[in-house]
Amino acid sequence: MQSAEFAIAVFEFALLIFSLSVHECSHAWMASRLGDQTARLQGRVTLNPINHIDVMGTLIIPAVIIFGPLIGFTLFSGILIGWAKPTPVISRNFTKIRRDENMVTLAGPVSNLLLAIVATVILLVVIHTVPGGRQIVTYTASGMLLPGVNSSVQAIVLLGIAAVQINLALLFFNLLPIPPLDGSQLLRNVLPYNAVQTYDRIPFWVSWLMMILVGGYIMRLLLGPAFAVVGLVLSKG
Repeated sequence: MQSAEFAIAVFEFALLIFSLSVHECSHAWMASRLGDQTARLQGRVTLNPINHIDVMGTLIIPAVIIFGPLIGFTLFSGILIGWAKPTPVISRNFTKIRRDENMVTLAGPVSNLLLAIVATVILLVVIHTVPGGRQIVTYTASGMLLPGVNSSVQAIVLLGIAAVQINLALLFFNLLPIPPLDGSQLLRNVLPYNAVQTYDRIPFWVSWLMMILVGGYIMRLLLGPAFAVVGLVLSKG
């Protein structure tokens, strides 16, 4: 195991936990703004990961996906996924239930999109302010580290690229219409009553299989073009 690969894996793991905390905090903050203080009273309007961690979804599965390839083990086709403890929401506290539910649901994925945009802007700043910045970003994005690069600059670029990749993955993963992901709530709110009853009875193990088998395929279809757009922005920006 190379020390550089391990360091990158540690960066990714820390960023994933932070990104998941931002995601759930955004759900809780939006719910509070719209009149439901349930999550706020439980201390969920915070970036402290302790308040959001789900042992399986935040720690174990991401750790296997991130560190597994270092020992020759891959899971979920190498696509980084994860989730945190669900944010508690009591819909009857909202003024317009369906609209407000959708806004709370979208707050999480939107926060990941914003984090990806901020990370892209930081990479553009490096490209235009650091000597050889474009080459540093290009090489790092392709999985190579240039020798002689200032360690602080290299760390910022590594964090920026990892933040883009992780948050785009979380964005698309959470929008999958598979219970209990955010996309399932959005879909549920447009289904007729009888369909909702059937949808709510989908067994947990079926959701797991769908996330692993179907989810991975859909995410690969979406992430490829998304990464290509970011690459184009970085190369032309």
